[in-house]
Amino acid sequence: MSFRAPNNGGESPSAPGRLLVFDCHEAWVYQLRWLGHPMDVVVGLKGRHTEGWDEAMRPLPPHARLVRIDQLRAANQSYDCIIAHNLTDLLDSKSLAAPRLFVVHGTLEGIALEQGSVTSPAELRHAVAEYLELIGAHAMAVSRLKGRSWGLEDDIVPLAADPADYLPHRGDLACGLRIANDIRRKARTLLWDFHQAAFAGLPVTLVGRNDEMPGVEPAQDWASLKQILSRHRFFVHTADPHLEDGYNMATLEAMAAGLPVLGNRHPTSPVVHGASGFLSDDPSELRACALRLLDDAELAARMGRAAQKTVADNFSPEQFQAGIRRAIESARRKWRARRQT
Repeated sequence: MSFRAPNNGGESPSAPGRLLVFDCHEAWVYQLRWLGHPMDVVVGLKGRHTEGWDEAMRPLPPHARLVRIDQLRAANQSYDCIIAHNLTDLLDSKSLAAPRLFVVHGTLEGIALEQGSVTSPAELRHAVAEYLELIGAHAMAVSRLKGRSWGLEDDIVPLAADPADYLPHRGDLACGLRIANDIRRKARTLLWDFHQAAFAGLPVTLVGRNDEMPGVEPAQDWASLKQILSRHRFFVHTADPHLEDGYNMATLEAMAAGLPVLGNRHPTSPVVHGASGFLSDDPSELRACALRLLDDAELAARMGRAAQKTVADNFSPEQFQAGIRRAIESARRKWRARRQT
């Protein structure tokens, strides 16, 4: 992998500034294409399931190039903003003089549970807040629940999905769909016992990276995933309201593709019961709803159109773009103020 910083004439003064983005979740990073900024995406990070960019999740965004930490330290590259997702990202980029945006993707409680952390959420919350203040960084969260968990509620930029990215929904496969990685590790967060009680014996396809579940695999690439979404009848998302939102990127993607959603009742769910999907805390009731959709393709299609409208109205690329631009500007403002002290 080669990396060279552009010379002084490498980018037009009027062009959007270059971003440095640590890779975390390709589907989230791919949303940044809507900004139109050139990007350096940091790969080769510890703890990741792959050394590089995972093309099975998303193609590399336009105007993006892949870099590694050691290359950054040797290059004379300036950035409009560094986008980090954890303390390790912030520490790895501490030698670079640039504004920093810290993005919260999960609840502290959920992360601690899944990683078996010995540090209490309160201690980690304090450490992060203290370090962000020290370096003059700005923080945003992808949802109110997650921001509240970290004590970082000032800037919320929800996830987004664009119905125009997906194929016309067919729903010809009388089968539900769930997309999730590491289900065994996240079993409590995803209410996996509830999922199994509601859908045991029903045709529900699992898609995702789950090494402990034989036969369950991720889609080959985004084009393949679009085909899967187009054919399935409904989507499933269940989550503990204290640990995870009532939707995630996969849920919004399914809704944008025209699938109704089935799940447990959740205060942050975008699903309207009986209109864009079905919600119930009773596994037998949710199972009955699944059977209705499996038997009635017309009902599923009608509810799927309502789900699609929900995404278009509340989780649009335009809303995401405006929110991220605001967050980046806040990061730049705090960086300037910190340098003046």
